[in-house]
Amino acid sequence: DTPGFIANRIGVFWLQCAVAEAIALRIPIEEADAVLGAPAGAPRTGVFGLLDLVGLDLMPHVVASLDATLPADDPIRDCTGALPLVNGLIERGYTGRKGKGGFYRLQQVDGQRQKQALNLQTGEYAASRRPRLASVEAARRGGLRALFESRHRSADYAWRVLSRTLCYAASLVPGIADDIVSVDTAMRLGYNWKRGPFELIDDIGASWLVERLHDEGRSVPALLASATDGFYRQTPGPSDRPVASGLSHLDVSGQYRPVEREDGVLLLADIKRRGGRLAGNASASLWDIGEGVVCLEFHTKMNALDPQVLETIHEALRIVPNGHRALVIHNDADNFSVGVNLGLALFALNIAAWDEVERIVQAGQQAYLALRQAPFPVIGAPSGMALGGGCEILLHCDAVVAHAETYMGLVESGVGLVPGWGGCTAMLRRWYTYGARPAGPMPALSRVFELISLATVARSAHQAIDHLFLRCTDSGPDEIVMNRDRLLARARRKALSMSDGYAPPEPTRLRLPGASARAAMRLAVHGFQLQGKATAHDAEVADGLAEVLSGGETDWTECVDEPHLLALERAVFMRLARTPATLARIEHMLETGRPLRN
Repeated sequence: DTPGFIANRIGVFWLQCAVAEAIALRIPIEEADAVLGAPAGAPRTGVFGLLDLVGLDLMPHVVASLDATLPADDPIRDCTGALPLVNGLIERGYTGRKGKGGFYRLQQVDGQRQKQALNLQTGEYAASRRPRLASVEAARRGGLRALFESRHRSADYAWRVLSRTLCYAASLVPGIADDIVSVDTAMRLGYNWKRGPFELIDDIGASWLVERLHDEGRSVPALLASATDGFYRQTPGPSDRPVASGLSHLDVSGQYRPVEREDGVLLLADIKRRGGRLAGNASASLWDIGEGVVCLEFHTKMNALDPQVLETIHEALRIVPNGHRALVIHNDADNFSVGVNLGLALFALNIAAWDEVERIVQAGQQAYLALRQAPFPVIGAPSGMALGGGCEILLHCDAVVAHAETYMGLVESGVGLVPGWGGCTAMLRRWYTYGARPAGPMPALSRVFELISLATVARSAHQAIDHLFLRCTDSGPDEIVMNRDRLLARARRKALSMSDGYAPPEPTRLRLPGASARAAMRLAVHGFQLQGKATAHDAEVADGLAEVLSGGETDWTECVDEPHLLALERAVFMRLARTPATLARIEHMLETGRPLRN
C-alpha cells in the first residue's frame, strides 16, 4: 500500500488544487462547481459542494497525513499549503453540512430559506446563483476538449485544475497501482467520478493533451507521452476466446492488455461494445446478455419514457419467447428512469390533443400489463432514480434486483396527476398481499393513499421495502445489491432461477370499499386544507386518487378486476390533465425541476 492509497492520493490533489486555483483566479465557487462537476463527470456537487459534504475539518488531517508520508518532491505539495480562509471557516464552526455551513450555507431571509455561497476573496456570504456558462454549454455539445477551448475564465480554471490532476495521475503509475484500470476504478468508486483519469484523457484525446502541455512548456509524464493511440482500445478478441470487456488497456511497458472483469461482474457497456443488439430505436434497445436472457435498455435523456420505449417493450414480448428464457430491464445510466417524458405530454396538453394523450396512457397500461402477463420472467434491475412511470414498470416485474442506491416513488401528484400506467393497482395489490391488514382493507388503502398523494420517494432501496416498492421479505422475491457492477449479473441469475416452470401471476381481483373509503380520504385531505398544508388543487388531485384506490362505484361485497381499476386510473388521469392547475404544474416542473404548489 502507498500513502492515501489510490483514490485519496489523486482525489485530495484534485480538491486542493481546485480550491487553490479558484482563489488564485478569483473564480466564484458556483462557477468552479459548474465546470468541475457534471462536465468533467464528477459529482454534481462539484468541488466546494463535495468538501461541504465530507466536512471541511476533515481535510486538514488528510492533507497533514500525506505531507508527513509523501516524498519531498511529490507534486501534491504544490497545492497542500495552508489555506487561511478554510482554516478560518473551521475555527468559526463552518465545517460543512454537519456544522453551520461551509462554502455554502442555508440562511433564513425574510422568512424563506436561502442558499448562500462564500466569496473566496472577502470571506462574506451572498445569495447563491446558478451560473449560465458558455464553457459548460460547450462541454455539453462537444465534451471536455470543447470546454478547454472555449474562451472564458471558467474554461481556463477547469484546464488548470484538470490538466494538473490528469498529469499527476499519469505520473503515479506504476507507483500506486500496477495498471491504469485500477486507478480509473478507484476514482469511479471512491470519488464517484463517471470516468477515471485515464478514461478522461482518452475522451479529451491524449495527443491533443500532450501537444497543449508542450505548447505551455510543461513537462509530460512518460506514461502519458507513450499513449499516442489512447489508453484504451476496443478489443473483441478471437472468436474462441472473446475478451469479456471488449477492451484492452495500455500498460507501463507500452503493450495493450485485455481489461479483465471479476467473476460476478457483468456490465451492459461491455455487452454493447461487443455488439449483440437484437432490436431497438432511438429511445430503447434490446440486448442479448447471454444464457438466454435479453436486456431491455432505456437510453433517452434521463431515461424518460415515451411511445418508442413502449414499442420496444412489445418488441421484447415478441423476441424473448423465440429462443430466449427471460427479460431483464436495466441500464447503466445514472438514473433508471425519471418517468414519462413531460415535454411530450406538455406539448400534447397545450394543443388539447386529448385523444392522443389518452392513447399514450392506454398504451402504457397495455404495455406494462403485457409485461406482467408475459410467459417468461421479467426482472427489474434499477439504480438511481426510478420515479413515476419508471417506478411503475418495476412494480409490474416478477422480481426486482435493486442497487442499494435506488430511489423509488410514484411522484405524479407533484405535477397534478395520478399514476396512469398501473401504479395505483400495483400498490394496492402489494399492500393487500404483503402489508398487515388488521380490521379490513382501510389500513392498506390509507397507506397507499399516503404514499402516492405525498409523492413519497424512498431514499434508498432499503427504505423502499418499508413502502413496499420492494418486497424483500421472507415471502417476497426482491433483492438488494451493494455493488452496482454486480447488479446485472445478479438480475440475470434471478431471471434464470425463475424461468424453469414459470407461469405468470394470477390476474388481480380486489375487494375495495368504494364510496365510504373515498369519503374518509376526502375528509382527511380537507383537514390538511384547513391547516394550510394542502392547496385546492392538492385536494382535487387527492380526491381523484381516492376515487381510484377506493374502486369507484363498488363496495366490500364485490371484487373489482384489473381492467376496472385501469379504466378508473385512465379516467381520473384524463380529468386532471384537462385542468389549468395541472398544466401549470407540468410547465413549472419542466422549467425549474421543482414542484409547484398551486
